[in-house]
Amino acid sequence: MRKNRLPFSAISIDEKKPEPERLESKHASPDVGRQNFRRPTSTKKLTKSSTYQYSKKNYGQSRNSNRPFNNSKSSYKSNENKIFPPAEGVIRIIPLGGVEEIGKNMTAIEIDNDIIIIDAGMHFSNEETPGVDYVIPNTTYLEEHKEKIRALIITHGHLDHIGGVPLVLSRIGNPPVYSRNISVLLMRKRQAEFPQLPVMKEHIVEKDGMIMCGKIKVRFFGVTHTIPDALGIIIETKHGWIVNPGDYKLDQIDGIVIPEEEKEYSIFDKAKVLLLMTDSTNIENEGFSLSETKVHQGLENLIKKINGRIIIAAFSSSITRLTYVIKVAESLGKKIAIDGRSMKTNIDVAIEANFFKPKKGTIVPIEEVNNYPPNKMVILMTGAQGEEFAALSRAANKSHKKFAIKRGDTIILSSSIVPGNERAVQKIKDNLSRQGVKIISFRTPGEDFVHATGHGNKEDIRWLHKKTHPKFFIPIHGNHFMLELHKELALEIGMSEENIIVPDNGSIIEISADGQKMTLRKEKAPSAPMMVDGLAISDVQDVVIRDRQMLAQDGMFVIIALVDQKTGKLKKSPDLISRGFVYLKENQELLRQVRIIIKKAVEDVVIKNPARLESHSGGNLVDLDYIKANLGETVSKFLYQKTAKRPLVIPVVLSI
Repeated sequence: MRKNRLPFSAISIDEKKPEPERLESKHASPDVGRQNFRRPTSTKKLTKSSTYQYSKKNYGQSRNSNRPFNNSKSSYKSNENKIFPPAEGVIRIIPLGGVEEIGKNMTAIEIDNDIIIIDAGMHFSNEETPGVDYVIPNTTYLEEHKEKIRALIITHGHLDHIGGVPLVLSRIGNPPVYSRNISVLLMRKRQAEFPQLPVMKEHIVEKDGMIMCGKIKVRFFGVTHTIPDALGIIIETKHGWIVNPGDYKLDQIDGIVIPEEEKEYSIFDKAKVLLLMTDSTNIENEGFSLSETKVHQGLENLIKKINGRIIIAAFSSSITRLTYVIKVAESLGKKIAIDGRSMKTNIDVAIEANFFKPKKGTIVPIEEVNNYPPNKMVILMTGAQGEEFAALSRAANKSHKKFAIKRGDTIILSSSIVPGNERAVQKIKDNLSRQGVKIISFRTPGEDFVHATGHGNKEDIRWLHKKTHPKFFIPIHGNHFMLELHKELALEIGMSEENIIVPDNGSIIEISADGQKMTLRKEKAPSAPMMVDGLAISDVQDVVIRDRQMLAQDGMFVIIALVDQKTGKLKKSPDLISRGFVYLKENQELLRQVRIIIKKAVEDVVIKNPARLESHSGGNLVDLDYIKANLGETVSKFLYQKTAKRPLVIPVVLSI
């Protein structure tokens, strides 16, 4: 649900798409709260200087943040940080997202006059970006070189890989987009949310396909993930392959990779891999990742043995799992109801892509679930992470208008807990348990497996390294700590430390023209997050974010002062407004002291700084901008001394 924002305004004293091209050939080469203020009783015309918002220097960084937002565009364009094109034959790799975080994945590969982009994801707002809808990678470098961009290639259809596609494309010249069928359909749904943007030039490829992007040959291979049609990407160079498998895990049984998986990766048996860039999400987890097959078996067992209504909450992106549940329920003569917009969308896409086809009447509307016996009903819902407005959350707090939890229901939470969501998940479990239901999660002892990650654990990763045997390695997709652990694994396998680079977002990494050396340049591409805030997209909103953080932490304090511009004296006692700072009725002594401070700060401008008088035809006038700056700083310091809080101080100085 989109948030409705009420702007805080300064006081005004004066008044159907074409079908995508399907690339069947392996050698296809397509073209490329409002406050009412009391007006002064004087009939003289009032003027006001520009709104001043005081904030303490360097206060903008979040208390929990490690890297502050910055205006990278300005530094990028300075002579000291100018980025020159790569020399002839040099391969340039620039991770623009996904290497200091989970999500927002994007990597650019530049060879001579051609640039290929892999993924264009997003991540949602967090405590460091209050009020922001979501965040996408910084595209400044790509915008400066859009004439060289030949393709955007998408590994799979999860939002951390496709969420930024419509907005990114519009900024970089709308290059062609290549991916598999389900990913293209999901991107089409995503772009429908931005009808004002150019139509995506989409091309469907096959997992064993091959395309030409300018002079660069790109080929693909299939990988196992929680969503169908996941692709691994191979970029061919004269020195060997650059390999990016996207998000992957191995389909294996007791540590033995199944023959189908072995066959898919057999392309690397005799290949010369120049560079491997691969996922680090689960590098801390020992062993192999649990096979999705075991989760399917576990869910099937539960659906068969539970005698009552079953509610399964899962990630809407786990399309393979969700469709399997529907198939099992259908085979047992049960009905399926789907609740949650994203889950409905993804199931519709799977049907449209012919990934599966339920029988007519298998899927019923959520409002009709009471028309069927409890043992004949399976309900798929969003909200396993405790999201406030998701279907399961509304059912748990009894605000769902079309569905109600009943005593005897079984809730299966088919997902792990995303870090940061622990309290929300616990709250929803408490609310559900109060309604007399049984809850089964991935942590429930003695129960079948109900969830498996879509990312490979340490042994999956080790297996891939040995299979590809790369000369160079760049860990991606993870926080910096994860990337460092991934580097340690590569060293254990036998790679040389000089052949491994752990990047940051914006790092410029180059492989020499002879393919013998990989280096990290001292220059960096702009990497400050592009914040999507309503209809605005910007990487220079650090002041806005800083002010929101201050408002959230300590509130705001508004001063409305009426000043005689000729004498520099207050015409009346200033009005004071506090929101989220202190309760005024209980802090009268503080307000009395603040008013004294304000009077002194205003009138001292003329007494101590006569140079602050501006010359006008009618005589000398007080510099209102200087008064506001001085007033804001003085009051802010005083409030901090008295309360140990730093509210956003907003002086509004009016003249008469």
